[in-house]
Amino acid sequence: MFKIRRSKEEEPTAPGQVRIKVKSMVPGVMITQHVEELPEGMTNPDFTRKPIALTIQEGKLAFFRAIVVGTPTPTVTWMRNNGEITEERYKVVDEGAGEYQLQMPGVSSDLADTYKCCARNEYGTAFVTVTLNVIEVGFKKARAMQESRTAVRETPEDFKKALNKVDMAAKEYKKPEIDDKFWELLLSAEKKDYESICASYGVTDFRGMLKKLSEKKMEREEEQSKVVERLCNLKPIELKPGGGAEFELEMSLKDPTSKIFLFKDGVMVPFDLDTEIKHGLKQVGKKFVFSINGVDQDDAGLYQVEVDGIKIFSTEFKPPPVDFLVKLEDVKAEEREDAMFQCVVSQPMKRISWLGKTVALEQGEKYDILVSEDMLIHSLVVKDCLVVEQGIYAAVTGLKSCNAWLIVEADKDPATKGKKKVRKTTRAGGGGADILKIAEEQQAKIMQEREGLIARARAEAAAAAEAAARAAAEKAEAEARARAEAKAKALNAGEATTDEVEEIKGEKVEKTAEPKKEEEEEAEPTEERRKRVRTGPLVPDTVIDPGVYFTAGMSDVTAIIGTDAELVCKLSSEDCEAFWYKDGKEITASDDICIVEDGNFRKLMIKNCKDNDAGKYRCEADGRKTEASLCVEDPPRINPDDLTEFMKPVVIKTGKEASFKLSFVGREPMKIQWYNEGEELFEESHTRIERSSTNSRLVLTKCQRKITGEIKIKIKNECGTTEAITQLVVLDRPTPPMGPVDIIESNATCIDIKWKNPKDDGGSPITDYILERQQIGRNSRKKLGKIGPEAKYRDTDVDHGRKYCYHIRAETDQGTSDLMETDDIQAGTKAYPGPPSIPKIESAFKDCINLAWYAPTNTGGTDILGYNIEKRKKGSNLWGFVHPADQPIRGKTYACKDVVEGLEYEFRISAINISGAGEASAPSEFVFARDPKEPPGQVIDLKVTDSTYTTLSLGWTKPTEEEGVQDEAKGYFVELRPAENPEWSRCNSSPIIVTSFTIIGLKSMAMYWVRVVATNEGGDGEPQELDNYIIAMPPPVRPQFTDKKIKNFIVMKAGNSARVNYNFVASPVPTIKWLKDGLPVGKNVTVSSTDNSSQLMIPSSERQDTGIYTIIVKNMVGQETSSVEIRVTDDPKPPGPVELEENVSGTVTVCWDPSPDEKKDDRLHYMITKRDSVKCTWQTVADHLFNNKYTIINIMPGTQYKFRVYTKNDMGLSEPSESPFWEVKKTKETFSLNLPESKTCSFDTPPSFSVPLKKHKSPESYECYMSCAVTGNPRPHVTWYRNNISLNTNTNYFISNTCGVCSMVILKVGPNDDGEYMVTAENSVGRVDCSTKLVVEGKTHLNYSSQAVWFNNSLLSFFFSD
Repeated sequence: MFKIRRSKEEEPTAPGQVRIKVKSMVPGVMITQHVEELPEGMTNPDFTRKPIALTIQEGKLAFFRAIVVGTPTPTVTWMRNNGEITEERYKVVDEGAGEYQLQMPGVSSDLADTYKCCARNEYGTAFVTVTLNVIEVGFKKARAMQESRTAVRETPEDFKKALNKVDMAAKEYKKPEIDDKFWELLLSAEKKDYESICASYGVTDFRGMLKKLSEKKMEREEEQSKVVERLCNLKPIELKPGGGAEFELEMSLKDPTSKIFLFKDGVMVPFDLDTEIKHGLKQVGKKFVFSINGVDQDDAGLYQVEVDGIKIFSTEFKPPPVDFLVKLEDVKAEEREDAMFQCVVSQPMKRISWLGKTVALEQGEKYDILVSEDMLIHSLVVKDCLVVEQGIYAAVTGLKSCNAWLIVEADKDPATKGKKKVRKTTRAGGGGADILKIAEEQQAKIMQEREGLIARARAEAAAAAEAAARAAAEKAEAEARARAEAKAKALNAGEATTDEVEEIKGEKVEKTAEPKKEEEEEAEPTEERRKRVRTGPLVPDTVIDPGVYFTAGMSDVTAIIGTDAELVCKLSSEDCEAFWYKDGKEITASDDICIVEDGNFRKLMIKNCKDNDAGKYRCEADGRKTEASLCVEDPPRINPDDLTEFMKPVVIKTGKEASFKLSFVGREPMKIQWYNEGEELFEESHTRIERSSTNSRLVLTKCQRKITGEIKIKIKNECGTTEAITQLVVLDRPTPPMGPVDIIESNATCIDIKWKNPKDDGGSPITDYILERQQIGRNSRKKLGKIGPEAKYRDTDVDHGRKYCYHIRAETDQGTSDLMETDDIQAGTKAYPGPPSIPKIESAFKDCINLAWYAPTNTGGTDILGYNIEKRKKGSNLWGFVHPADQPIRGKTYACKDVVEGLEYEFRISAINISGAGEASAPSEFVFARDPKEPPGQVIDLKVTDSTYTTLSLGWTKPTEEEGVQDEAKGYFVELRPAENPEWSRCNSSPIIVTSFTIIGLKSMAMYWVRVVATNEGGDGEPQELDNYIIAMPPPVRPQFTDKKIKNFIVMKAGNSARVNYNFVASPVPTIKWLKDGLPVGKNVTVSSTDNSSQLMIPSSERQDTGIYTIIVKNMVGQETSSVEIRVTDDPKPPGPVELEENVSGTVTVCWDPSPDEKKDDRLHYMITKRDSVKCTWQTVADHLFNNKYTIINIMPGTQYKFRVYTKNDMGLSEPSESPFWEVKKTKETFSLNLPESKTCSFDTPPSFSVPLKKHKSPESYECYMSCAVTGNPRPHVTWYRNNISLNTNTNYFISNTCGVCSMVILKVGPNDDGEYMVTAENSVGRVDCSTKLVVEGKTHLNYSSQAVWFNNSLLSFFFSD
């Protein structure tokens, strides 16, 4: 039972889930991811093949097919917009391999709808929609046929009454609405295209369509007449050889300034007069040509031209399907080498889409996108490959795509380690000559198809012109004939009145008008011309009995001459006599003709058909008739008795003659052919073929054995073919027996051999083999005689060490074969046995040592007779037998009692066969002649000394000795057991002597149990295990960055790539997370990490990428973080116009409009320079200005000044904006001195702020500049405060007071500089205060405390325990 849900229902979202839109590789597929980060190895569901929209005729099988991928395997459900998907009407099929089908047998119009296919797993959901259109056949034809089958026969009166009834259900039927797109296409299409457009949109009511179309045309022409005077030559969109598409029209605009718009699927498309862009317009006089450059699958749709909002022309573009003839192949490149991907498409395309790791690629410094001249070969070059750039690269053309891997091999040369690698000039990948050949073949194919279309169009145009010329000629001829008849009629009358003449003229006019009427009728669709007009009543008032009629007519019959033939027909009534005719002549029953009446059936049976029985037969009954033809054939036929005799095999001896004869009958002419083993025989020296009309004979003379096989005769005429097969056996003496001879046994007493039977026994069974034997070195041969039919022989009369050669012949009833000579075979070669296995010490005592061994694998070709055992004391070079030399040991075990207690011995063994004693085995291990020892005890102080991800080092102390309880350990075994496996396995095959061991080949981060077993001659002791299991990993290390200098501020120019690398040490392998301003980084940021490094890369940086990027390296021991501020900016743009004004005498205020980059860059500031007419050099007046106004002092009258304002940011200076010249005229006055009476006057004034402090906002780590202007007499003393604390003595602040302008500069704003600032000016007359606030933006505290983490086995056990 499959799950059903309406497509309009919202999908439930579990608490904690998210909805992240993910782009699919297939256009039209929407993917929603339910988790923020996908686990490793898991993927979202996706469609590699989505269902395709379907338009189908009702009653047929409709199905949608989709191929889905995803890990874990997604669950696929189907839905529809209006209605339910039930098991009665639908069938959901799982084809396996991710393919799913929704099948709709016997589709009907009520199933037409929009369907939705949804694939879901625990990490995401993917869905796609598809439309099903159903074309109805006739007006409810299926319903009418069903009612007619189930209706009950009624009387004519009831049937007539039923016709007057009205089917109310039919009136309630509503036709489906037709898409507006359909009418737009029809309004601009030619009449010849109406049928194809209707078929594509499922419109079957042609009469209604034409009626409505004429109404819409009238409305459209009225609208178009408002803006267009003339519209003609509308040409639909067509593909061009250059890979583009064009459509054109001619129109005369009433207003030349009218605006022309282009729409695609209802969305306005920008175009330009430049035809090189995507959508272009070219106007030549009144002809408008719209072009689409670089056509791809996304350009499909309905294009419409509008003039001042009125639709003028519509055309639909369906680009040809594009497939990949040659797909991308995997490319393996070395580091810093270029890599090339190439593919070949089936249609010319100016460009295709390239994706690298699901990111769209563009032409630039990193990638080259190339297209061949024929636009079939598309290439992507990845320049200067780095290891981080390896991954999947894909080429996409509409619905089709292909992908391949780029594998970048890192440069492992130790000489270049830590140095910048040199860029390589080589290029990896590329298709080579095969791709060029395939592209040339495809180009030739495309050109051939294009020429065929052009030729077909020219032929159709020529045919149409010829038809038009023929119609015009016929029309002219008809007019001339009518004119001549009218003139002749008037002359014959003689007294024709004026009225009659006028009537004749009127007839001429009517006849002239008739062709026009016919042309108008021809313009109507074919369906409307063919409509029948009923002239009589629908049902006659009276029902006439049809009488007897044939319910089943006769069928043509083919009969073979000499056999019976039967013609059958069926009448509607049994009581009716039938008459039979042959070729128009009536026939009656006779000895060879039988006429049978069987109920309603009438049969004519012709016995023993002859050639003259062939003809046309007719059966008549009650004025009705049926006809059929009888064809009498005479194929070749063979008498069964003759065939049986022919099929008997013919057996002859070689060199004799073989004869084959067969009689047959059949219509002449006949073709007779003879074959031997499928090869046709012809007349030659040893082959004779005799042919006649009734028989044929084959004679083969001097037959050889090689022609043995199948003999076939084939007889053929116009009526058929027959064949007969027999066998020819040519007897001959056999061929020699086949070698090589296999030697079963060869020893001092016998030679046993066997061989293969002859390849050809000559057609007779082998009766005997005849053998002769020759001893090498002698000329005589000994006849061994006949040995029977078996291909083997055992020769027991041989001398040891002699070599013999045998001659073998095969004998049959036909003779004896040639001989086969064997190779030299030696009897009883001295083949010594190989060495036995190394003796094993089973047990040792003070007076006996027990040995055991295995027989040698090489016995020398004979049985082993016994073994020699030798012993040797340690330190001696002499070996001695432990048994009498003439009494070898028969078994494979031995108890050696010839030992001295306390001495150490080793043993070796040699095998003996008939040739003698063979090579001795390797010596055994030394063994003491003493009573057995006790096994050792457990090792002491077993511990782990070192570990990595694949190795583990152990150390221990040897066990203690206790006499009689546990003896000294002679070696150790290290055993290992994975946590999930209950069985122990030994890491060393032989015991080690040292008390340390390193286990290799471990699985990273896997858990293992480890134990050590001590061993000696007494056996293995008790194992000693570690207290806890061990994890294959290095000793825990808290993450720590290893870079000596870590940048915390990077400035990048917009458009360039930004890279940040961090190297670290950590154990176990940490998890790495990158954040931007405290949030996860965006999709445009690529992060690549290894076990000890991580890199963040922004391929093409933009201003919005500016921020603080933080890396968090975390493992079970702890975590470490580091941050870097990346500021993406660009060359600053200059400020606006500069204006000058004088507010205070001796000063000038410079004002300017802000730079366009001021809002984009919070670190942007301004710098002012000046040049006066005295020094003529540019001097910096002010820098680090964050406002757009500055007052410059010490302006001298009579001097010309010019100022420049620069925009400045992290990238440098902009172009300057210059001010006009500034000059204060110096006025000269006549000096006159009037000394007034002296009065005491005080010039002291209290301090005051002419320019107060302004509020400041500054980013962290930037400079901040505060200033104000103070006046007073005497000169006031200025003091700066922050939060009521004096700053005059603080060296972190640069304070100056020049001519009353007080300023303070904070060189690097920090979080502690935030607060209220106050300036106090004081003199003997008074005191005044002025305050402001400084707000520090973007406070970020990156203080991380590190803690020492003690990590031992028990903590590790707790971390990994369930």
